Amino acid sequence: MTDTFPNKPKLLKLQEPEELPDFIIQITNENHIFWVNEICDVTLSSALARGTGISGRSPELLEEKIKKGEAVIAFALDGSWAGFSFISSWDNDQYVSNSGLIVAPRFRSTGLAKKIKRKIFELSRQKFPDARIFSLTTGLAVMKMNHELGFEPVTYSELTTDEVFWENCKSCINCPVLMSKEKKNCLCTAMLYDPKARIIPV
Repeated sequence: MTDTFPNKPKLLKLQEPEELPDFIIQITNENHIFWVNEICDVTLSSALARGTGISGRSPELLEEKIKKGEAVIAFALDGSWAGFSFISSWDNDQYVSNSGLIVAPRFRSTGLAKKIKRKIFELSRQKFPDARIFSLTTGLAVMKMNHELGFEPVTYSELTTDEVFWENCKSCINCPVLMSKEKKNCLCTAMLYDPKARIIPV
């Protein structure tokens, strides 16, 4: 039998999806201090590119976090640096902030940020199991990741009152907005994970 549709287009073979790279994500130690300058440089360039919502951190602060194991770092399988994030405690360990989430440009859109976010959340819970964990961000992707981990949007009045924390905001382009609102509001969305709110009374 002859083909009654001689001009029928051939089915195109669907392109196989590109395989996402694997990463090694670990809690930091002194061996990772080598990467501090690159982390700072990428954070600064990302802040300039976005024009909003990223406060800088000094190399000295990041070095301290790395030494104390209060950060996580990610590497590609070829050994190149891929991402980073760190934690800080406030108000006598009543609060913990998840901060400085950054992914190297070549590894963005690979799902790495989500993996780092989960790892830094686990580190926060491990080191400070009773603390309220909070995050400030202008990024929708980070808000979604926070929501998946159980964070909820809150007003700034539910965050730490520690002045040292708010001092860190001075390097952010939005700091004048924060100060004009007397630290009660800004362009960042505040999100909070409260472990006590998840305890169901018997």
